[in-house]
Amino acid sequence: MPQSVLITGASSGIGRATARLFAQRGASLVLLARGREALEETAAEVRAEGAADVVVCPADVLDEGALRTAVDGAVTRFGSLDVVVHSAQVVAYGKIEEVPKEVFERVVDTALHGTANLARVVLPVFRRQGAGDLVIVSSLLASVATPLMGSYISAKWGQLGLIRVLQQETRDAPGIHVSAVAPGGVNTPIYAQAGSYIGLKGRPPIPIYSPERVARSVVARLDSPRRLIQSGFANPVVILGFRLFPAVYDALVGPLMRVFALADDHRTEPTEGNVFESRPAGNAEKGRWHGIP
Repeated sequence: MPQSVLITGASSGIGRATARLFAQRGASLVLLARGREALEETAAEVRAEGAADVVVCPADVLDEGALRTAVDGAVTRFGSLDVVVHSAQVVAYGKIEEVPKEVFERVVDTALHGTANLARVVLPVFRRQGAGDLVIVSSLLASVATPLMGSYISAKWGQLGLIRVLQQETRDAPGIHVSAVAPGGVNTPIYAQAGSYIGLKGRPPIPIYSPERVARSVVARLDSPRRLIQSGFANPVVILGFRLFPAVYDALVGPLMRVFALADDHRTEPTEGNVFESRPAGNAEKGRWHGIP
């Protein structure tokens, strides 16, 4: 039987790259994201890559009922659900005092409540099966902090704490694995799609990795589950500096952020970006930068 895989955030970036990689392995796929148009584009790509079957599910991870429908539909169609990859996320740039309350909360909710909703629906299925892999795409920013990304950092720090709890709560089920993959800067459209209240769009900080590289790390977790793996050779160095030299880190991170993580050639009026709804025109696997393959 082909492996059955559900992927959230499948219409763009890491989720889309992961879907293509599973398709090359002959998996049956459930593609979930908010916008149907971009999902259908992903579906066409993965069919061409060799997916055994493809189901498109337009849904928001904040809608637990829609997630339950997608998961139940996958089990009915494929007989089981072997793997769930959670990569859905939105971003907003701006100081805490500048980002509107509803935008800040939506960014946090997407990571925190979206992950909880998915786990609430998926883990009972895994328990009935006695097996299953849940792989959550975390971030380097779940372990460090930077200015101008307070909502995203709050989201990812909270999500990482939730991931650790899920790992503790599934210790009684040896066949169930909960893993986290934490990339650094990745060449995806999430930066251009982000909300922004600083007059600039974001960009991935160097070193920049390709979404395929992160996707390979996600897929590798099936054979080698890990509590948390940093997908980026510079990540441990940044984390070490944050923990051991906080005063130096805090003095440098703001200037470095402005030079290496903001796109001076992409100025913008205040915008909520795709925080509340899909922006299909901006969805793609890759952004406009070059990523390390």
